[in-house]
Amino acid sequence: MVNTTIKTTKSQEIFAAAQNLMPGGVSSPVRAFKSVGGQPIVFDRVQGAYIWDVDGNRYIDYVGTWGPAICGHAHPEVISALHAALEKGTSFGAPCALENVLAEMVIDAVPSIEMVRFVNSGTEACMAVLRLMRAFTGREKVIKFEGCYHGHADMFLVKAGSGVATLGLPDSPGVPKSATSNTLTAPYNDLEAVKALFAENPNEIAGVILEPVVGNAGFIPPDAGFLEGLREITHEYGALLVFDEVMTGFRIAYGGAQEKFGVTPDLTTLGKIIGGGLPVGAYGGRRDIMEMVAPAGPVYQAGTLSGNPLAMTAGIKTLELLQKPGTYEYLDKITKKLSDGLLQIASECGHEACGGQISGMFGFFFTGGKVHNYEDAKKSDTVKFGRFHRGMLERGVYLAPSQFEAGFTAIAHTEEDIEQTLAAAREVMSSL
Repeated sequence: MVNTTIKTTKSQEIFAAAQNLMPGGVSSPVRAFKSVGGQPIVFDRVQGAYIWDVDGNRYIDYVGTWGPAICGHAHPEVISALHAALEKGTSFGAPCALENVLAEMVIDAVPSIEMVRFVNSGTEACMAVLRLMRAFTGREKVIKFEGCYHGHADMFLVKAGSGVATLGLPDSPGVPKSATSNTLTAPYNDLEAVKALFAENPNEIAGVILEPVVGNAGFIPPDAGFLEGLREITHEYGALLVFDEVMTGFRIAYGGAQEKFGVTPDLTTLGKIIGGGLPVGAYGGRRDIMEMVAPAGPVYQAGTLSGNPLAMTAGIKTLELLQKPGTYEYLDKITKKLSDGLLQIASECGHEACGGQISGMFGFFFTGGKVHNYEDAKKSDTVKFGRFHRGMLERGVYLAPSQFEAGFTAIAHTEEDIEQTLAAAREVMSSL
């Protein structure tokens, strides 16, 4: 195994300096390792399934830049396409043909999408889709689920999971009550709670938004019938159903969770994979809804870097790579081996644990029983997870630095990578 006394002197020096320059020393909170202890490693480069820190240590990576690196980091075909695109310029702020190409690929792949608008992040996509939901229905209230994260816009920072959960924050200061007064919350996988909210707010709810597979409170799949039930309820009350597939889009199936589970929402948000590692987001859905977006309709949304030619190029090439036969079968195979192995090792070492996977997305919790929702997830032993995370890092395995984040595999991961990861996990779990 990798030496457990790896040196991270340069990482420590850079992070110490960063704390005087940026809040917490990072540009996004979970990166600071607050919930797992120790200091973050500072990346130097990435390639395939691996990352190298500034001290020269190599790690097997199961974060994959939080999902986009499904083909592996710095895939040579993506890099080659980007080199060619760079020669033409980095930003146009005007229409380019690449937008049409990626738009057609997204529309062909995702069942709910008949028209699409590109933006620059998942947060931006969710902000825009919220405005569109309200405009189309003429209603103001929205239902979200506890532990589901839809970006850091004010209205969504209610029981928001992800970094908020990782840091133990109740929600976020600076968000006025007026911004969240129309946000209704329900436990994930609880149809009766959703029905009750609709009954209590007749003709007031614009729609329901959710991660069809939760990745921001840890990995939590939908119970049988849950997504189908939401589809029926929203139809009954004339509300819209929105799948936030920023994580699951093109990851758990080429057409996302809606293809995987056979449930078609009215609107969908996307991000991560469709930019191939560059900043990107998108929202799309039924044509009659999307035609309300300016300039076709009155719902305003704009962005200077939307449809950026580099992001479009990386997204196009990534989706082309994902269309190769056997891609998702391979992802499912190696991820299942990893997930099943972690749970078996935990059991053999006397730890209560649960978890699972769908295609290239996985997770596990240090808690007994099955995790159905955020309340179940919060019962996890986060102190034990922190020790586990540190032990894996010392053995050259990079996991998400939070109990409340899903993990990701890539087609670049090999059987040997999985075996090395499980061997490291056995060493660590036997010593917890």
